[in-house]
Amino acid sequence: MTPQSFNSDRSDIRLLVYALALIAPPLLAYNRTPSATQLNELLCVFGWGLCLLAAGRTPTSGARNGAITVLAGALGLMCVAVLLSWTFGSLPTSLALPPLLLLVVACFVAALGSRAAQEGDQDDGLQAFAPFAIGVVSVGVLSALISVIQVHIPQLADGNLIAQSGIPGRAVGNLRQPNHLASLLVWSVIALVPLVEWGRIPRWLGGLLLLFIMYAVFLSGSRTGLWGGAAVLVLWAAVDRRLSVSTRIALVVAVALALVMPWISSHLTHASVGTATRAADGDSSHFAIWKNALEMVRQQPWQGVGWGEFNFAWTLTPFPHRPTAFFDHTHDLPLQLIVELGIPLALLVLGLLVWALAQGLVRVWKTEGEAGHGARAAWMMVLMIGIHSLDEYPLWYAYFLLPAAWAGGFTLGSGPVPVETLSGVVGSPPVEPGKLIRLGSEGAALRWFGGAMVVVAIAATWDYWRVSTIFLDDPGLAPLKERIQAGQTSPFFAHHADYADATTADPPSQALGALEHATHSLLDSRLMMAWASALSESGQTDRARYLVARLKEFDKTDTEEFFAPCADATITAKPFQCDPEPTNLSWRDFR
Repeated sequence: MTPQSFNSDRSDIRLLVYALALIAPPLLAYNRTPSATQLNELLCVFGWGLCLLAAGRTPTSGARNGAITVLAGALGLMCVAVLLSWTFGSLPTSLALPPLLLLVVACFVAALGSRAAQEGDQDDGLQAFAPFAIGVVSVGVLSALISVIQVHIPQLADGNLIAQSGIPGRAVGNLRQPNHLASLLVWSVIALVPLVEWGRIPRWLGGLLLLFIMYAVFLSGSRTGLWGGAAVLVLWAAVDRRLSVSTRIALVVAVALALVMPWISSHLTHASVGTATRAADGDSSHFAIWKNALEMVRQQPWQGVGWGEFNFAWTLTPFPHRPTAFFDHTHDLPLQLIVELGIPLALLVLGLLVWALAQGLVRVWKTEGEAGHGARAAWMMVLMIGIHSLDEYPLWYAYFLLPAAWAGGFTLGSGPVPVETLSGVVGSPPVEPGKLIRLGSEGAALRWFGGAMVVVAIAATWDYWRVSTIFLDDPGLAPLKERIQAGQTSPFFAHHADYADATTADPPSQALGALEHATHSLLDSRLMMAWASALSESGQTDRARYLVARLKEFDKTDTEEFFAPCADATITAKPFQCDPEPTNLSWRDFR
């Protein structure tokens, strides 16, 4: 059997597994406490594992060696950062393993994307990009339908098949996050373009889908999605002269209509929906967290606070005028890397990412024929999620990271290959294509790793299901203490069990061990009060008082009872939370 027939035989399977990987995770509305999106992410890893299992062979000639080397270098450096924070820092195992493994998975998925781009010739763009594009467009159309139901027919949102929106007048999709919904929808618009250009979708239908999806972007109320998506789509229409004139006009018209929809909703209808509901919104609290993050960079510019430690370090750093929400991220990818990795390593990672983005642009621009439409669409998807990452953190979620990695790998594998790369030595005579031997050209490594992903995803789902019973109130379950102890053995989700232990232990000092781990996930009022009480009971009064001072900065209503004795004149012996803050401590004293 020839490689071409082998790949052809797998085309139907590939379409099916890509559909599962791209459609199912964002559409899964069912969730279990404590994480609203954990099952979505595990389903995403499972789906992409199947995609790797269905990987085809690379061609016997014309393949690009080391296509994703630069991108893999950036991902590898981030893996090193996770390992350093885990081994030399205080990041718990259950908070280190998931991002570490996901970064490795992203590297393999990028390799899969690169391989897909090299499976066909310049005129065979359909086979290479079509399964991915069909999956992205399908999830976009279905998410747009869900958006319309959430805003205009909310009684149909049952919470299981269709999530209920907790934001009046705005769509949140089944991911329950309007910014995530908006980026997913803009992705689907981008993926729609090559399908229309190839004739896989009639132009009239493509135009209707384009308007429908952009209307859903408006319903999300996401200014990042609306304005960022508009900029990307207009830029594409303006610079890519190889798109048909009708497609370019359709993109501009759809964007224009989406941008005027807030005005139409506010002035010509009886109720404001979507972006129009945010007309009176003030400046985002993101500016405040960015200011705090820059101050943290100033305080520790070279080594940073450690991967995954932003929330821990930020919460325990004095900021009298801090934003009162409990941020676990800076909401800006470059700033997040700089504050956690330190300036030198972060700039190296960012430089490699920008280099890979530029490499991809050069290669997709050189891709001619039908394949070029798919290649440039893949690059625009990467650009779009990069823009979103300047104001949010979508790439911290598997259902954005892995499709972005595939698209990034696809751009890097696109384009004509220099003749010199076939010989392996620049300047030497090229090897005859029929005699070229390439290690791993059969794709065995990808398929073995894909199988491992499927197994780990299933095992992790069982593990999460087991841990989630801690947060259920069911008389048929084991006692809470036993469920917590069982959950603390989880390699991926032990921090959830530690949180439950830390916030239910009586006295709190019995949970000091659990607090050492739970506090590195997300410090909130409940956890900080329990931690301060535990420290005070164990004789660590200065640390308890410092922690209380940080808690006061958040000015949360759920701490009023905790601080009530401080304002009670009838209490003469004040508890520790009423004492002044010590001046000789910093966040590093709590690691």
